[in-house]
Amino acid sequence: MAVTPMTFPCEAVPYLLSTMDALVILLASLFGGFVYHWALEAPIPDLYAYFALGLIASFVQIIKLSGRGYYDFESATKPDVEFIEILISWLTTGLVLAFFAFLFKIGQSFSRGSFLVFLAVAPVGLLANRKISKFFIKRAVARGAIGRRNSVLLGDRTELDSLAPRDLLAFFGAGEVTRFALSSDSDPSVRRVDDTRTLDLVANFVRKNNSSEVLLAIPWTDAVRVELIRDHIKMLPVSAKLLPDAQIRTLTNYASSGHQRVVALELQRAPLSTIERIVKRGLDFSAGLLALIFVLPIMAITALAIKLDGKGPVFFLQNRKGFNGRQFVMFKFRTMTVQENGDVVTQAMRNDPRVTKIGRLLRASSIDELPQLVNVLRGEMSLIGPRPHALAHDNYFERLLQDYAFRHHVKPGITGWAQVNGLRGATPSLDQIARRVEMDLWYINNWSLWLDIQILVKTVFEVMRKRNAF
Repeated sequence: MAVTPMTFPCEAVPYLLSTMDALVILLASLFGGFVYHWALEAPIPDLYAYFALGLIASFVQIIKLSGRGYYDFESATKPDVEFIEILISWLTTGLVLAFFAFLFKIGQSFSRGSFLVFLAVAPVGLLANRKISKFFIKRAVARGAIGRRNSVLLGDRTELDSLAPRDLLAFFGAGEVTRFALSSDSDPSVRRVDDTRTLDLVANFVRKNNSSEVLLAIPWTDAVRVELIRDHIKMLPVSAKLLPDAQIRTLTNYASSGHQRVVALELQRAPLSTIERIVKRGLDFSAGLLALIFVLPIMAITALAIKLDGKGPVFFLQNRKGFNGRQFVMFKFRTMTVQENGDVVTQAMRNDPRVTKIGRLLRASSIDELPQLVNVLRGEMSLIGPRPHALAHDNYFERLLQDYAFRHHVKPGITGWAQVNGLRGATPSLDQIARRVEMDLWYINNWSLWLDIQILVKTVFEVMRKRNAF
């Protein structure tokens, strides 16, 4: 494994480039409003209106170009400058501005001459900005001052050795990335063991560094190794792509399609985007904090009732797996006489003799789950997500169900899509856990803020029904 020191992450490049474009458009708007009237020796108008015009224009332009991957790091490292793309995008932005000016009758706030100067100056500035940005990014990449921190390169030693700097620039837009080499042993059994160790190292590295992408450089004909890798990384919430091997690179000569720099096979799709995670985390923290404040009196009364009901701690602590397979300690009110947290954990059943008197009431009303609001505020859980299971059950289900590990691509939740669709409580059969996994994966692949709100509302009615609560 080789790691090249980096001083500037490539993940920040899109934000930097879009901010610079916004600044160019804003200055062009102010320039048009000031210079046009100054040249005609006319009174200088209120420039606040032109400032607002620049903000709106930059928003429209950046949204359009972002959707085409214009600000992506890979696109920013291409040698050519996208003249036609910039001009066409700016022309349509101008048409949008003119349409809204006519629609809302605000055209009288701007002189036609100022607007035309703005439309003419802005694309010149955008083109110059793109050219200068590419020049400095290219120099930074060459010096090793910028590169990929969010990607991991895993591959066959022969394939890794065949990746020249030109290849790395084409694939990553960087001179080097963190790489891991698989075993070169000729004995299949030995090679499998060595590869498994390497894949464990990759998983630990991805979790520690919050990597978002694993790129594979192995021969496309090595199906056995591809399946081994897929099986080991499916728990990681990252995108996994199989890069062209040496033979494919020779045949295609880096032929690209659309905004894809090179042909690559996506073996695993990444889960929620960064923006989606921020939105979801915002809902979790705000709603979780309000809920905790609201239920604090109920929690205090519950704690007192548990102490009066008999000996034992108030809270039940158990290790669970969360996002990216990381372990955390989940909090619940104690409802049983036992506190299993080892290799053997017996699920609760109807009329379970281990459940205490107060525990039956707490489990039926789901009050025992309220302490998990603390897990939500700590960022270990979400309000909505796949329900976490005991480690013993996780390990057992992962061996039986191929897609089970994909549940760890998002944070576990206090409630979830499966729970509001009748799959709450214990899962005594493989068919039941398979149905729950199917529901959980549907939720992950179809997540939206509105879906989370729907699940929260449905959870209230599900708790009132007390279905499968024992």
